[in-house]
Amino acid sequence: MADIFKPANPAEVLDVVAGAVAEEAPLEIVGGGSKRALGRPVEADHGLDLSGLAGVDLYEPAELVMTAQPGTALAEIEATLAEQNQQLAFEPPDLGPLLGGPAGAGTIGGVFACNLAGPRRVKSGAARDHFLGLEAVTGRGEAIAAGGRVVKNVTGYDLCKLIAGAYGTLVAMTQITFKVMPAPEKTRTVLVFGLDDGSANAAMTEAQSSPEEVSAAAYLPEKIAARISVDYVSGAGASVTALRIEGPAPSVEQRCKSLRERLGPYGPLEELHGHNSNILWRSVGDAAPFANRPGRSIWRLSTTPTAGADVTARIAGETQADYFHDWGGGLIWLSLDEPHETLVRAALAEAGGHATLIVADEDQRRKLDVFEPQNPGVKALTARVKDSFDPKRILNPGRMYAGV
Repeated sequence: MADIFKPANPAEVLDVVAGAVAEEAPLEIVGGGSKRALGRPVEADHGLDLSGLAGVDLYEPAELVMTAQPGTALAEIEATLAEQNQQLAFEPPDLGPLLGGPAGAGTIGGVFACNLAGPRRVKSGAARDHFLGLEAVTGRGEAIAAGGRVVKNVTGYDLCKLIAGAYGTLVAMTQITFKVMPAPEKTRTVLVFGLDDGSANAAMTEAQSSPEEVSAAAYLPEKIAARISVDYVSGAGASVTALRIEGPAPSVEQRCKSLRERLGPYGPLEELHGHNSNILWRSVGDAAPFANRPGRSIWRLSTTPTAGADVTARIAGETQADYFHDWGGGLIWLSLDEPHETLVRAALAEAGGHATLIVADEDQRRKLDVFEPQNPGVKALTARVKDSFDPKRILNPGRMYAGV
């Protein structure tokens, strides 16, 4: 890369982007670099490193709101919140090791730019649902601000929801405001052993439809369970279906008891307490069973929860596939010896849903559809949005779709 610009403040970001616009010189935006291999290779010769914009600018625990600069380490955000018994409820994953990098390198800007959420997504929503406001520089070289510090502050279009999941192709963020939530007093996880895909799906559906308020539900086939660093899980010698319950201590105790009674007919049960529960769900959210496995292609599939078992059966019937289910069956992590894009997308077309190629070599990511292919109407709309924010294709061009 010819030049990497590392601004120290928003004014310098504006200067860099404005200069790039004037010279029509595209920029690759990076923060901690932990997700640089996520998406298509960026079509740019210059870099915009936002890691110099770091630090928490405002934190009001009583108001459940925080404002931080985009290069702030996610680990710093989480540690600051933990001091006040608070958390990011959408449980952002650390995909660094999965993408071939170190753990703990992710930034809060990357979390919202990629709209990342973990196992609690089924209860608390995606990152964009917690995104309250931002300051940013568009690909026109203009500084903008949107949203604010309270949830109900939007009149007109919610720009934050457009920016979240745009992978840095619309703006370079310089400040982010987001909602935080109290951490649960107690966490427990009920484990059901030995279920196949179909019965696990039925158990998760029943649990999530129950009054027990399950905050996460995952299915780990035996081979995947063996890679989790929790003895009850790795040593099970069987598949593990996991259901998490959180909240005030007396409530958690009673709901766990009720859930175990409800799921008893499905098979042998066990229960994890807080520490081991946290290890398990961090591993699920980070797709840790698939990390550090060179030569594998990793997909992230989103589908109707009741269709998850059928999707994996279709793919596993034609390939040597490893997989596990999160979000009650609605999210499938899939590991293959090569992308098998046609098969993956055909399986999802029958069930409904979309697929993102998370891990593949650079040549494959350049040639294949990393993100869900767009129909003509959506493609035209995407181009119009890009034209509004970045008509000269300065910011992360090609990151999501070629030429955009």
